[in-house]
Amino acid sequence: MDKLNRYREIIRQLIFEYATHKPANGQIEPKAVIDSERDHYEVLHIAWDGVRRVHGSMVHIDIINHKVWIQYDGTSQPVAEALLEAGILREDIVLGFHPAELRQYTDFAVS
Repeated sequence: MDKLNRYREIIRQLIFEYATHKPANGQIEPKAVIDSERDHYEVLHIAWDGVRRVHGSMVHIDIINHKVWIQYDGTSQPVAEALLEAGILREDIVLGFHPAELRQYTDFAVS
């Protein structure tokens, strides 16, 4: 399996894993959203919590130019660390939630 397909499979498994983690409060259901054709992967929280509508991304990962971009990480178990443990190379992970000028100070790819 080539590197890009291996990365896709790792991300798919990770998204499904994060989608099993229900929040402690409310009746919020995590939903895995996977678009392998466009390399877009998310875990959404969708529900009503009393009178409050809950709808938002908890994890958002894209593959852009053969790099794994973490666009959003709202977890207590850091996505970047999980990706590293699963075998994605540090130099192929971009912390997209940091401004471009600050990414050079992380241990991850700039873009």
